[in-house]
Formats: sequence, C-alpha cells, structure tokens
Amino acid sequence: MKIGFVGLGVMGFPMAGHLQRSGYDVTVFNRSAAKSERWVALYGGRSRPTPREAALDADLVCICVGNDDDVKSVVLGDDGVLAGLGPDTILVDHTTASAGLARDLEGRARASRVGFLDAPVSGGQAGAENGVLTIMVGGQTEVFSRAEPVLQAYARCVRLLGPAGSGQLAKMVNQICIAGIVQGLAEALQFSEQAGLDTAAVVEVISQGAAQSWQMENRYKSMLAGQYDHGFAVDWMRKDLAMVLEEAQRMQLDLPVTTLVDGYYGEVQAMGGGRWDTSSLFARMQSTGVAGDSDEC
Repeated sequence: MKIGFVGLGVMGFPMAGHLQRSGYDVTVFNRSAAKSERWVALYGGRSRPTPREAALDADLVCICVGNDDDVKSVVLGDDGVLAGLGPDTILVDHTTASAGLARDLEGRARASRVGFLDAPVSGGQAGAENGVLTIMVGGQTEVFSRAEPVLQAYARCVRLLGPAGSGQLAKMVNQICIAGIVQGLAEALQFSEQAGLDTAAVVEVISQGAAQSWQMENRYKSMLAGQYDHGFAVDWMRKDLAMVLEEAQRMQLDLPVTTLVDGYYGEVQAMGGGRWDTSSLFARMQSTGVAGDSDEC
C-alpha cells in the first residue's frame, strides 16, 4: 500500500517512520527539504518537492502540520494534496485544526471522490515516537474502516466518533481536560511546597488514590525541577484553546475554567515561556506565588 505523509515535525517525523517500518511504501513532503532528506536517510522511502507529488499514486495521504492555514496550504491549490490524489483514495488530517475546516475539507474531498478523515492525535512527542498515540476520528464509517489498519501503525487507540469534524471536537474536549488538570496540579504542588511538605513523597502517596492522573505521573518531577523543555508547547496549547473558546462561543457555552487557564498560559508566554511545555503553569505559580485571577481574563 502506498502512503503519502505531509509534515515532518516532532509528531509527523516518527509517525511517518512507523508507517515505513510497518511495511508501507511511504513518500514524504516537508517544507524544509533538509528534514525530508534526513527522514529518508533514517527510514528509507522517498521524498518529493510538493504535496501534490507526494500524493501521486498514493492510496492514502496523512498530513500533520501546525494549524488551519498550514492545512489549507498543503491540501488546496495546484500543488496541494487534493490535486495529486485520485478517486477512491483517502486523505487523513492529523493536524489539530478547527471543526469547520474539517467539514469544508470533507466536502471538497468528496467532490473529488476522495475519502476524508479528521484525525487529531493525543500523546505528544513521546507517544508519536513510541507508536502509542490516541487518535480521535471524524468521518464516514466506510472510509474509517479502510484507513484504520494504517493508523494502527502509530496508535494504541483509534476511535471513530462521528461525522466530519467530530475528531476535532473530541480533541477540544481533550485540551479542556488537560488545561484544568495541569492548573490543578500546579496549584497542588505550590500548596505543598508552601506548607513545607516533602512534595515528592506527598505525590507518591496521593497518586495511588483518586487524585491520580497522567499529568501527575509524568510531569510532577519535571515541574518540581523546573524543567519545561519537553512535551506540548504553550504556544500550541493557546492555539488549541482559542479554537475551543471560539467553538464554545458558537454553542453559547460558558467555559470559565478553560478561559481562566488560557489567560494563565498567556502569562507564561509573557514570561518568555511560549516554547515551554504545558506543565509550565507551575513556573507561573512560582513567579507570582499565588493562584489568583489573571488580569488577562
């Protein structure tokens, strides 16, 4: 089976590698040709100079880029993926993008007799490298059934959640949960430190009970050490939360905690932490010493 993969960032690079190592015939495109060349040197396969050429002769093309505008730039136009895909092929968008864009692309793809799935992922860079991502999918059942075996190459959970746009909406649910949990963990660590407790010992105890979470298990040590050079960047989280809040406004839904934490992430950016990972909310706590309201909210 021939696969095209467009976008070789920290997520796409290992994801495309898992496909090649699983026996698929993979052709890649990346805006930086040097990264495409590095991928080919590491995994094999081949690279092409445009998204359209990466899609030529492919049975399925995955894209994993930064935002809505990036998706449009690699999918649409004379050099876009859709221009290279033939009938009865599939386009899978792993980008965390808007639900509206997913619905628009599904319509454009259908007009070209191309199947479309919006399939944002969760699990971060480590999940991509280890092939254990969670993939939330929107689209038609028949298209999903054909694509699922391919997606399993880098996932531990793949689930169809509804029509086009459903995957992106599910990823918004994911980001709402993460924002609240990380802020709660940051406040808990700050409280423990101020109380003079052995915070590491406290976390080891409470992580065995109802307070346990993935963030607690995987981030509390690096948070206490002030290490924020891994994981999902604050700049990207704010991009995602902006889409969450826009969608919530459209639904006339109030999300007070998400709005508050989005403002806190804005303060982290102002501290120069835009590229720090999302657990850097603890750095904000330490710099202010309080968990009070953000002026930006």
